[in-house]
Amino acid sequence: MIDLLGRAGHLDEAEQLISTMPFEPPPTAWISLLGACRIYGDVEQGVCIAEHIFELDPTSAAPFVLLSNLYSASGMWDDASNVRKAMKSRNVQRKMGSSCIEVEKRVHEFTVRDLSHPQDKEIYAELQRLDKQLKEAGYVADTQAVLHNANEMNKEHILCYHSEKLAIAFGNISTPPGTPLLITKNLRVCSDCHAATKFISSIVKRKIIVRDANR
Repeated sequence: MIDLLGRAGHLDEAEQLISTMPFEPPPTAWISLLGACRIYGDVEQGVCIAEHIFELDPTSAAPFVLLSNLYSASGMWDDASNVRKAMKSRNVQRKMGSSCIEVEKRVHEFTVRDLSHPQDKEIYAELQRLDKQLKEAGYVADTQAVLHNANEMNKEHILCYHSEKLAIAFGNISTPPGTPLLITKNLRVCSDCHAATKFISSIVKRKIIVRDANR
């Protein structure tokens, strides 16, 4: 319910629901709300929630990452840098994002800009082909999903090589046409990959399901 309220933009209502729980709310409830603050750019509320989570679970990487992303999305680069420094000083480790796809009973795992796969040249060639078709179909990269201080061209380049897109490209060249693709990601799928996946599904005429840590 908290996640649903947060995704709908009802941040105050979600916070009230957490605060009135008849038991001590778990850190995951506050983390879900902090994620919603990131989506809707509510820095003030996000900072208060993050500080509360730090008290509940000082070893969790999630509030550091979400708060840093919230600052970055708001153009507050110095604040984002300070959060990352605090994370490093406390020796809190961030989980590396990865996407997996099973082909012929073997699981293939990809990370962002991954070059470790034996078919990496074919995968990247497929990505370039899909990128051209995406733009022809009207897709526009959501560069707000890139939380780095970079120009628009570099942001588009970064988005192109997200792990879920690598997994989709691999699945597209490794399975018969029309075969559904199921990709699982250990972290939340960004807004750009969510939109791009819909375009790719229409272009290649496949059902593509990308499941993340929140679905």
